[in-house]
Amino acid sequence: MNGTELLSVGIDVGTSSVKTAIVRTVGEAGGTMDVEVLGKRADRIRRRDLKAVIHECYGAAMDECGLKSSDMAYIASTGEGELVEFRRGHFYGMTTHSRGARFLVPECTAALDVGALHARAMRIGDGSRVTNYRMTSQCASGSGQFLENVARYLGVALEEVGPLSTQAESPEMVSSICAVLAETDVINMVSRGVAIPNILKGIHLSMAGRYFKLLTSVKAEGVVMVTGGLAEDVGLMAALRELSAEAKADLDIRAHPKSVLAGALGAALWGAFRVRKLARQGVRLSGEQG
Repeated sequence: MNGTELLSVGIDVGTSSVKTAIVRTVGEAGGTMDVEVLGKRADRIRRRDLKAVIHECYGAAMDECGLKSSDMAYIASTGEGELVEFRRGHFYGMTTHSRGARFLVPECTAALDVGALHARAMRIGDGSRVTNYRMTSQCASGSGQFLENVARYLGVALEEVGPLSTQAESPEMVSSICAVLAETDVINMVSRGVAIPNILKGIHLSMAGRYFKLLTSVKAEGVVMVTGGLAEDVGLMAALRELSAEAKADLDIRAHPKSVLAGALGAALWGAFRVRKLARQGVRLSGEQG
């Protein structure tokens, strides 16, 4: 099995979306690995049946590269992976995001995963292992769901939030860490006639402040890879870099076009690693968690 080609799939089931990545790997467990992303897909759930979305996302990724389930050496889930009934194994979210971050940006030493309900900062050690981590609470206003709720209230498309934020001239800060109270702050801003770019930039700065504290608490330094859907928010990324520069932190904060797929990619890569490792040990595959 070592040194041969393997095909594996990672399926990341999040709160607001499902992501699937199909990869081809050639190499040995623990050694240098050549990796090619063959298929990828990210689908918003949007109140649809979650199991149906999982199957649709997986099927579309398979169709993209002309493959079928029987071609796969391993199908791995992450996130709310118990809903992926056809998985062979499951990997925890921090494990997969650290591996995906290191694959996308090999020089990164930390990752910041910004999800719909929480954010988490991770230091990444040798072998893409998580050596330290911190995360926000579920009720904090520094989440993707909070930002989506605010955008809906302001009548702004989610993809417009980032560009509008970068146009701010006098941002209005959101003070509360409670999402409900923070949304009340936004309502008050609108009633006072505060411009939408200034509202959004203030929210981004508030969120970025929480993320920066997470990175500080895990003693992140050097290259930080931002994963999850909010990595595509140029306004949030700009706010995070702005705060980092003001604090004179030794951080190089980056995003990648495939940031949203980091968890799925990491799951696929850990799955391929597990196949090779167990084959080398002469162990037959079974459903496991890692």
